[in-house]
Amino acid sequence: MAEIQPSHHASAAAMARSESNLSKVYSIDVEGEAGDHQEVDGGDFDYTQRAQWLRAAVLGANDGLLSTASLMMGVGAVRKDVKTMMLTGVAGLVGGACSMAIGEFVSVYAQYDIELSQMKREGNVQKNKLPNPYYASFASAVAFAVGALVPLLGAAFINNYKVRLGVMVAVVSLALMVFGWLGAFLGKAPLVKSSLRVLFGGWLAMAVTFGLTKLVDHVGGL
Repeated sequence: MAEIQPSHHASAAAMARSESNLSKVYSIDVEGEAGDHQEVDGGDFDYTQRAQWLRAAVLGANDGLLSTASLMMGVGAVRKDVKTMMLTGVAGLVGGACSMAIGEFVSVYAQYDIELSQMKREGNVQKNKLPNPYYASFASAVAFAVGALVPLLGAAFINNYKVRLGVMVAVVSLALMVFGWLGAFLGKAPLVKSSLRVLFGGWLAMAVTFGLTKLVDHVGGL
């Protein structure tokens, strides 16, 4: 019996060491998986933060470009002089920029109030993490105005009606491709597909505006 006793203790010690090693391996695996999840979550968080200014910048500029170009095309369908088209474009730029600024301010301020209330309920108020409605409003208005300048500059110095329309469509198309590519690049989306989607959408908007205005002028005898 004296010889069996040490063998039993040795076996128990070996089992204990084996369980300890398994525990360490499992702990390492869990920590590795947690690190992977944190890395993924961190990446998602970065894209979410990026979307805050991406929406106000690239998409705001695209709105300014397309809405102003469509307005100018619509008026250009019935009024061929360059002065009328330019005045229409300027009115679209100013009105659109003001509308974008006010809309963005109201929207982001509502988001600000909701997030602040949630932080207060949790007892952890961190104002540096809250959205800034003033910044978003200013950025949206500036981006819209920059986009709206593209068709204005494209049509500003061309007196011939058909050439003016052609140049404006060409300039706007190029800008649509650039904005679509930039938005896709910053948002990690397919570059060609996103650019073409923005381009075809812009062509459709300008064509519909031009055609319907022409139709209303013809039917109504304006």
